[in-house]
Amino acid sequence: MKKSIIALNSALLAFILTVCFLSCKNEKKVENVKTEAVTTYNEKSGDTLCLSEASWFPHSQTPPPAEGKGSPFDVTSTTNCIFHQWSWQKFLWVTKPEDSLPLFLNQKEIIQVTDAMEPITQQKGASVVLTDTIQAGFEHGVLKTNPAYNSATGKAITVHYSIHISLIMQDAAEAFKAALASGKLPADNLQTFPVGSLELKVAWADATAIPSDKSNNYYTTTAAIINKDGKTYTNTEVALLGMHVVGVVENHPEFIWATFEHNDMAPNYDWKADSASTTSEKLLFAEGSTTGLDGITFIKDDKPVLASKAFDLFQYGVPVTASGYMKTSQNEPENFDNIKEINASVAKNLKDVWKNYFYNGSIWIDTDSLTPNQQAKKIVSLGGGIGAATPGSNARGSLNCANVTMETFTQTSQKNISDINVTNLQNCFTCHNPISFAGNKSPIYLSHIFDAYIKSSEGKSKEEIDLMKDEQHKKTSEFLRTLN
Repeated sequence: MKKSIIALNSALLAFILTVCFLSCKNEKKVENVKTEAVTTYNEKSGDTLCLSEASWFPHSQTPPPAEGKGSPFDVTSTTNCIFHQWSWQKFLWVTKPEDSLPLFLNQKEIIQVTDAMEPITQQKGASVVLTDTIQAGFEHGVLKTNPAYNSATGKAITVHYSIHISLIMQDAAEAFKAALASGKLPADNLQTFPVGSLELKVAWADATAIPSDKSNNYYTTTAAIINKDGKTYTNTEVALLGMHVVGVVENHPEFIWATFEHNDMAPNYDWKADSASTTSEKLLFAEGSTTGLDGITFIKDDKPVLASKAFDLFQYGVPVTASGYMKTSQNEPENFDNIKEINASVAKNLKDVWKNYFYNGSIWIDTDSLTPNQQAKKIVSLGGGIGAATPGSNARGSLNCANVTMETFTQTSQKNISDINVTNLQNCFTCHNPISFAGNKSPIYLSHIFDAYIKSSEGKSKEEIDLMKDEQHKKTSEFLRTLN
């Protein structure tokens, strides 16, 4: 009996030391992030607009946003505007030039990883490695550019993706993995990633998809694109099309999920006219118009129902109908107007190539007045419903948040556009929820690359992990289709 008590106490002590080690290790790095940040956000009141801050410019000197203790998020009641300000400042920080490359490509504070969070070995002469072309969703959608966008080549180019994480997130993931593997941390837990954790997902296309008179409007770099043999690479000039910026700030362990697109990708769906249209060629949308969902519906292992007609279902991810804004978990048009205002403010101040990219919204949940433990419990209790947009729900921001270059075919699970309503809206939290691929629950499973990292460490193959991920997406989509 005495031996059992000693063993139990030893195990408990080891677990406490592991959690303490993780907390202390990350606390030092988080503090570094906070002390580097030199800006706070002006409070929005009355008719004051949601604007960028003067300290963000010039872009070469954009500081990292304040995210931890003492930041705009270290309050009991937040404003809508500060989430949009964080999103833009974080995007500007990760794209600011440093050592001839944007910060997110210099492999110092942020590193490139696989979809199972394993560091990627960079190839000689290239700043990014591209092997992935599959979009999220069980349909395995592959996006191709509009061949008419560059009439000189007339080719449909496959879009590729890269994933990048902060060193803070990498260290936390390693500590969580060790604790889970040893049994010191149960699979169901209330752990959260620390402030400063960051994931980026970036969409790229061969620069030959861009006409010469527009090439200067895109950020371009050299990528090592994997060849068909799966072993060798070809260095190719690529253009950046879009980016997800996903990060943890004080009181928001669910991450803020922000997204950015180049402004020449695709039109927004016009719900009053019941069509998406453009009078000029876009990278993902051929001149003309389309109605319904064919342009953003993928046929498994084949192609879209309608090629070169991809569009953003909702501008800034804000759900509307032909008669106006949907009645959701928050009041509009505040969120829509704030995004529109800050986009105009940033564009007016940017002087480099990044002025051609816009912020398409972000999503988070309401955690006002909650302690860290209550925040974690709330995330777990919401489960797969964390992204619900119905009145009284917890999601905030762009409630149908998506990126036309990355969630092209998962902007909705409905078969007909007339079936889309507030009960079945789709957003980042639809798939990124606290339920792991194996059915366990924790805030740390919001990150799919972390979930895959754990499954890989448990001996699961990439094929097995992809199948688990597909099953989760399929169940979610089938469920959402019943809500119309």
